[in-house]
Amino acid sequence: MIQRVTKKIGDTDLILETGKIGKQANGCVYAQFGGTAVIATVCASSNVTEGMDFVPVTVDYNEKFYAAGKIPGGFVKREGRPKDKEILVSRLIDRPMRPLFEPTFGREIQIVPTCVSVDGKNPPDILAVIAASAAVTISDIPFHGPVAGVRVCYLNGEYVLNPTYEQIEKSQLEIVVAGTKDGFTMVEGGANEAGEDVMLGALEKAQDFIREMCILQEELQKLAGKDKLPLAPLDVKLENAEAIEAEAVPLMKEACFQKGKMTRGNAVKAVKKQVAEHYKEQLEDDVQARLYDALFDDIQYKILRSSILDKGLRIDGRGTEDIRPITCEVNVLPRPHGSALFTRGETQSLAVTTLGTAMDEQVYDDIEGDRSENFILHYNFPPYSVGEVGKLSTGRREIGHGNLARRSLAPMIPSRDEFPYTIRVVSEIMESNGSSSQASTCGGCLSLLAAGVPMKKMVAGIAMGLITDGPQYKKYAILSDILGEEDHLGDMDFKVAGTRDGITGFQMDIKIAGVSMDIMRKALDQAKRGRNHILDIMEKCINKPQPISQYAPKIDSLKIPVDKIGALIGPGGKNVKSLCQQYGVTINTDDDGTVTIYGKTAISTDAAKAAVKGICEDPEPGTIYNGTVKRIMDFGAFVEILPGKEGLCHISKLSRSRVEKVTDVLKEGQVIPVKLLEVDKMGRLNLSYIDAIEDQARKNG
Repeated sequence: MIQRVTKKIGDTDLILETGKIGKQANGCVYAQFGGTAVIATVCASSNVTEGMDFVPVTVDYNEKFYAAGKIPGGFVKREGRPKDKEILVSRLIDRPMRPLFEPTFGREIQIVPTCVSVDGKNPPDILAVIAASAAVTISDIPFHGPVAGVRVCYLNGEYVLNPTYEQIEKSQLEIVVAGTKDGFTMVEGGANEAGEDVMLGALEKAQDFIREMCILQEELQKLAGKDKLPLAPLDVKLENAEAIEAEAVPLMKEACFQKGKMTRGNAVKAVKKQVAEHYKEQLEDDVQARLYDALFDDIQYKILRSSILDKGLRIDGRGTEDIRPITCEVNVLPRPHGSALFTRGETQSLAVTTLGTAMDEQVYDDIEGDRSENFILHYNFPPYSVGEVGKLSTGRREIGHGNLARRSLAPMIPSRDEFPYTIRVVSEIMESNGSSSQASTCGGCLSLLAAGVPMKKMVAGIAMGLITDGPQYKKYAILSDILGEEDHLGDMDFKVAGTRDGITGFQMDIKIAGVSMDIMRKALDQAKRGRNHILDIMEKCINKPQPISQYAPKIDSLKIPVDKIGALIGPGGKNVKSLCQQYGVTINTDDDGTVTIYGKTAISTDAAKAAVKGICEDPEPGTIYNGTVKRIMDFGAFVEILPGKEGLCHISKLSRSRVEKVTDVLKEGQVIPVKLLEVDKMGRLNLSYIDAIEDQARKNG
């Protein structure tokens, strides 16, 4: 039976429908807003694993080109592996939903939201968040939802909910918020130096819409919801749990406060091994062994939190606002165009900037239309960065962290008109213990300046954490520059990047029901102080762009009259191809007459620029040109004064005295000064060698 609920948003209905499509899935919802539509399904495996201590959820958001009436580009006309955008939207859906599943459900869960229609006006990602949550809410899978999402922009001093693409492009702040009826659980977005108050205002605007969308899903659940499947809790308890905990806690209190991530980790492993020796026979059972590991995680969780809440002391000895030691270096690599090494505690980014041409821009072919980007940032997280063995690959983490760092730096990148290079930054994480994405932001900023990129302002980033004593928040602590353990065992991971004057990028994940506006306000204020502290250190290393590397391509541009574009290009592109081959450059001509020249060296670029000027320049009588003798005749010589423009220097204009043969004065290929005497009615150029010589002599005294 088909069931439908609707909610008017502005002048458009948001529709959630089930019972017509995908009836064999555990849950399926068709969602539509305007001309944009998403089908979201959720399925759970039939196999149950008892005692599972995590939720094996996979979200695979995908976009079909037919949604926009397009056929995929390239040789293969089938949608291929997930694009970066699809992975980012998958993370957008996964992060607020994952904490709301029951670990004791014990089954694999797969959520597949598919964009099947797009109108070019309403983005499908927020609709996909709502549809995915609705599909799980009406399904038989236990879920502590629903959740909903909303995009908020700050445009012309006003907040706009669920803006169009055009409004997003013009906004000062773009924020995506997801949460439950009780509070938000995920925030991410970018801004052009938005103030903390602007961001807090956006969060306040988001909550009402999220609550309405959660209520709408609950209405659909009442109409079409299924009975929930049973959980699979582990009935077996850890034997001797109290004795194990009594023995382990004193040892763990010492191990957890060792200096250094690896030292601390080894100390914890040693305690686990030491205590396990007393319970060998018991722990030979796999279930007992898993429960034993879980107990130690719980002990570490309690020790970390009580130390922070009761003593204000973190496991590495810092106070709540203290930031780890930072060192910065630039030009650490000899040949790349710009490089920097940013180290904060045990997190280190080697950031490298490469300058390219317009031909190196990243081209995107997706359902929203073809587009290109001249600023690219790639993040790599190799296994050696955490002392492990594994494959070198690009996964969802790499794409998500790279996107956050790129978004944080992008507002401060100069426009194409100001700096006509394609810019690629690569952050190689050399070691990691908390917030490598923000180390990438800091290192990326340093490497951009080292490469000569005239950034508008410097950008730094910091990761904030939160420790609470429970849902009442009688005690809580906001942590600056969190460690990996504090991220894993804490209640919030809030990354904030920006300049001294405002925020440029942020991302927040919350593991509890929600945080109050008061906590958010304090976290943003503390993050700003931390950000400025980091900028102080970065500015001592480098605070303005260095000269562009000699190894970087030379890019120059000029404007020519629009009616000269045809002359520059020539029939079938003959002229411009000849220039490119002659000077070893690439020449790009825009419809407005902007000519951009990309050369491997400054010499080749400057020579090509002079040639372009020559082709597009109208010869001026009375002007002296350096021309090349092309042909010698009995009556004179034809001299090319500008590319493709030749004139005749008559034999009588070679000298004040009689010249018997032209070859007595000139030879082919010789470069000589000539003065343009006139352009006759037929457009022919009459030149004089002797007049040019005499004029130059008078000028030189």
